[in-house]
Amino acid sequence: MKQAVIKGIQMIGTQRSGSNLLRVMLDQSPEMASPHPPHLLVTFAPLLPRYGLLLHEANYKTLLSDVVDYVNANPVPWEGVVLDKEALFERSRVHSLYEINRLIYEQAALAKQASMWCCKSMNNMYHAAALEQHGSIAQYIYLYRDGRDVAASFKKAIVGEKHIYHIARQWQQDQEACLALRAQLPETRCISLSYEQLISQPVAQIQTLCHFLGITYTDHMLEYHTSSTSKSAAAAGAMWSNLEKPLLQNNTGKFLQSFKDNDLEIFELVAGDALLALGYPLYTDRSNTALLSQEAIARYEVANNALKKQSLQDAAANDLEKRAPQEQLLQAIKSRQAITY
Repeated sequence: MKQAVIKGIQMIGTQRSGSNLLRVMLDQSPEMASPHPPHLLVTFAPLLPRYGLLLHEANYKTLLSDVVDYVNANPVPWEGVVLDKEALFERSRVHSLYEINRLIYEQAALAKQASMWCCKSMNNMYHAAALEQHGSIAQYIYLYRDGRDVAASFKKAIVGEKHIYHIARQWQQDQEACLALRAQLPETRCISLSYEQLISQPVAQIQTLCHFLGITYTDHMLEYHTSSTSKSAAAAGAMWSNLEKPLLQNNTGKFLQSFKDNDLEIFELVAGDALLALGYPLYTDRSNTALLSQEAIARYEVANNALKKQSLQDAAANDLEKRAPQEQLLQAIKSRQAITY
């Protein structure tokens, strides 16, 4: 019997925009598998030169094996999903990282008997051209949030940039990439959703999203915080602790209290255009351009590196322990001899 087509959904945007909240909401649907992302494309695309030509069966099998091991080492386990390397190889239609990504997410859907899967690796919009060529993504969800609140969240997270200049620059680039992709796609393939609307009008927004995806809305989606999916993620790191709580409907405008010194001016100088394009008001006149001088940016670079180092030093032991297996695997891949044929 021919296997039914399993639809792939890709979430795009910037992390710390409510993407894990939306992921666990969607995962409450029996029609959708939305596991915690191991960020396969972002992680392995830079490593592809080490695997040689994937046309060679042995090289492709090596990549496939490493990717499966990486998923199995994810800080938040994919419970109930068994990744049989040989079976995945046999089901491969082509030899590529994008094919492996499809097969692994499809396996999550098959394990749940779902008709679609959702990948929450937001930065995959930078792989959109290859994903489109591969044909594994049916629809995109562009989730966005006020970049200044994104920055306030990143400052406290174990991952990501830490100086306001670097966070603003990344957020601006991400929104430009998402808006460009959205402009290339028909409305039936890309939906835009703001975090602020999601938390203030959750029923209406999730119902609209479900209609777009072609799945049935259920009240369980708003009860995500009681699910094993949310509890598993919350236990894996402080970044996801809010997943065990009901919707924080006032979780906006945090930057107004947390930004210090020239943070607001710098952010709006760098990313004001994207804020305006997405309908967010500015609070400064963006006139103090000296904040973006070469000398100032050089200082920000030094400060950003120091802040990232300090963030790791301050991280909870549990957070670091959960991430260690994937880091160790990556180090092993990078230390072994690269394939040259």
